[in-house]
Amino acid sequence: MTVTKGESGREGAHDKGHLSDDRAGDGYVPSRRRLDRERHKRARARRATAVAALSTLVTAAVLYLVVVKAPGWPRTRETFFNGQYAREAFPKILEGLWLNVRLLLVCGAAVLVLGMLIAVARTLRGPVFFPLRVLAAAYTDFFRGLPLIINLMIVVLGVPALRLQGVTVDPVLLGGTALTLTYSAYVAEVFRAGIESVHPSQRAAARSLGLTNRQALRHVVLPQAVRRQVPPLLNDLVSLQKDTGLVSIGGAVDAVRAADIIVGRSLNYTPYIVAGLVFVALTIPMTRFTDWVTARMDRQRTQGGTI
Repeated sequence: MTVTKGESGREGAHDKGHLSDDRAGDGYVPSRRRLDRERHKRARARRATAVAALSTLVTAAVLYLVVVKAPGWPRTRETFFNGQYAREAFPKILEGLWLNVRLLLVCGAAVLVLGMLIAVARTLRGPVFFPLRVLAAAYTDFFRGLPLIINLMIVVLGVPALRLQGVTVDPVLLGGTALTLTYSAYVAEVFRAGIESVHPSQRAAARSLGLTNRQALRHVVLPQAVRRQVPPLLNDLVSLQKDTGLVSIGGAVDAVRAADIIVGRSLNYTPYIVAGLVFVALTIPMTRFTDWVTARMDRQRTQGGTI
C-alpha cells in the first residue's frame, strides 16, 4: 500500500496530537531510568520480606524444638499450659480485669492533673515561690526513688494500721492512691521537660501582647509543652495499666488476684499465664497507638508542621 506525502503528514500530525494529549492527561512521564530504579526498589523490598519471613520461621522452629524437646517440658506443659484450668480461670480473670481498667481510667486522670500541678510548681519563677519549688522537687525525687511495691505496701498496709477517723481502709482506693503518688512524680518530670523545652521567646512574645505570666503559661507555654510530650505520657499510661495489677497485694480482687485464688486452690500456674496474656492483649493497642502518635509527630516535625 502506497502512502502519499499528504497522508503521511496528516498521520504524523495525528500521532503527535495523541502523544501530546497523553502527556497532558498523565502530566509527568517518568524516565526509563526512574522506572528501572523503582523496579529495583520493589524487587529489593520483596527479597527483604522473603528473607525476614524465612528467618522468622527458622527462629520459631528452633525455639519450638528447644522447648518441646526439653526434659521437663511435659511437666511444664501440665503446670503452666493446662487447657482445663485456662478455661476455668478466663471468665474470672476477665471479671477482675474490669477493676484494673477502672483503676487505669481514674488513676490516669488523677496522675495527669497532679503531675501537671507539680510540674508548674517546679517551673514557677521568683524568690517567693522558692519553698513551693523545693517541695515539688522533694516530692518528685522521693517518689521516683521509692520502689512502687514498697509504696503500695506502706499505703495499703500502713494507713489502716493508723486507725485514723474518716480515712478509708478500702484496698482499691489505697492502692489507687499509691499508684497516683508514684506515677504523678514521673509524669511531673515529663511535663516539666516539655515546659522547659518551649523557647523563652514564646513567653516574651506573649508578655509583649499584654498577657500576664499566668495567661502566657496557660495559653502559650502549656499547649506547646503538652503536644511535645504526648508520646512519653502515653508510655507512662501503658506502664500504669500494667502496674494496676499490683493492688492485689492488699486483697483487691483484680485480674491478678483472681488468678492467684485459682492457683492457690489448684496448685496449677496456668491462670497466671492467662492473666499475663490478658494484660498483654490490653497493652498492645495502647502501645501501637503510642507508636502511631510518635511517628505522626516525627513526620510533622520533619515537614515543619506545628507540634
